[in-house]
Amino acid sequence: MLNPATEETVAVVPAATRDDVDAAVVRAAAAQRAWAAAAPADRARLLRRFAAAVDANIEELALLEVREAGHTIGNARWEAGNVRDLLEFAAGGVERLSGRQIPVAGGIDVTFLEPLGVIGVIAPWNFPMPIAAWGLAPALAAGNAVILKPAETTPLTALRLAELALEAGIPEHLFQVLPGHGAVTGDALVEHPGVAKIVFTGSTRVGKQIMAKCADRVKRVTLELGGKSPNIVFADADLEAAAAAAPMAFLDNTGQDCCARTRILVQRSVYDRFLELVAPAIESVAVGDPLDEKTQMGPLISRTQLERVRSYVTADLTTIRGKAPEGPGFWYPPTLVTDVAPTAPVACEEVFGPVAVVLPFEDEEDAVRLANATEYGLSGSLWTRDIGRALRVSRAVAAGNLSVNSHSSVRYWTPFGGYKQSGLGRELGPDALTAFTETKNVFISTEA
Repeated sequence: MLNPATEETVAVVPAATRDDVDAAVVRAAAAQRAWAAAAPADRARLLRRFAAAVDANIEELALLEVREAGHTIGNARWEAGNVRDLLEFAAGGVERLSGRQIPVAGGIDVTFLEPLGVIGVIAPWNFPMPIAAWGLAPALAAGNAVILKPAETTPLTALRLAELALEAGIPEHLFQVLPGHGAVTGDALVEHPGVAKIVFTGSTRVGKQIMAKCADRVKRVTLELGGKSPNIVFADADLEAAAAAAPMAFLDNTGQDCCARTRILVQRSVYDRFLELVAPAIESVAVGDPLDEKTQMGPLISRTQLERVRSYVTADLTTIRGKAPEGPGFWYPPTLVTDVAPTAPVACEEVFGPVAVVLPFEDEEDAVRLANATEYGLSGSLWTRDIGRALRVSRAVAAGNLSVNSHSSVRYWTPFGGYKQSGLGRELGPDALTAFTETKNVFISTEA
């Protein structure tokens, strides 16, 4: 794998084979049975120790993330801290994973939430640490074993997390990491009869393939897929605040974020004024060395991704651009496309880079129409001082995660997931553990 900022080789990691997956599933199944039988307080205590081990190594994990993914050091520290927070949050749910007593005639009726077994987590390269933890933390807390397949380009933080888990006392083989290629290691996990559920974050195209393969075994699946999220700015909004916040709403992580607000919809009466305000904000974004504390945006993950982004911004488009380094590294400048049709590829396809479009709309109805004119429905923002409008538009936009006068999408204590082709199921939040359980109902007669 290469350092995206320098194109230097970071490490060479062996790829797992199908036989490796088979062996890992056998080990995981044995470890899971013992883990599920352990007292809830003991499982919670070990997860908190795992969180403490991550906390003690945040800087090391962050530097690994910078080297393999090109993330800015500030973002990488946050990501490592998020893994810690997710483990602590999940640990708090272990002893609260309770069933119900349901009133019935002739006896009592109770439900139990039982672990599924072995969970396969297939993590992406854009947020390798936190998204891996979205799956592994609640799955472990609910009594399951986890096999994590990191993306080919970003396995190092996953491998280090597995080491920290063992150091913290998590039982051997309960949490395993298998680096490898999607077509080999990933497919083997998806197709394995001993894997009860797949958690996948990645492209909609691959998500559909995984869903189809899981269907053959009626295997449970959670999918977090693509996005083309709107950022709706009404004329009554605080335009200065909306314009100041807009750049990093699509430039964070170099735009390699399914939640990126890459369609900025601005009411026509303030469209020109918004462009006047947002242009200097775009042009002033600091792009450069990810280890520099002042850097706001780093490189793209790979040359393949760089060429993909370039293909969307054709010479005939009108743009507002920032600056990016020249020389080695997969650099692309912050780019805002104006005067473009809503049906242009750059306006309706997921670019997955530091590129957004600005589109005008007439009124509230037109804004909702444009916002929903996409196959995706992951996240979005709207800016207005009218609380009634904020509620109406929030209910009307077909997306799983919306923010009013802000760009927040993901909090580990609230549910996250998409509508339409942005995914299936929900992660995070108070119900995260139940997504890794089976509900069993037991009736006990009192009349025998």
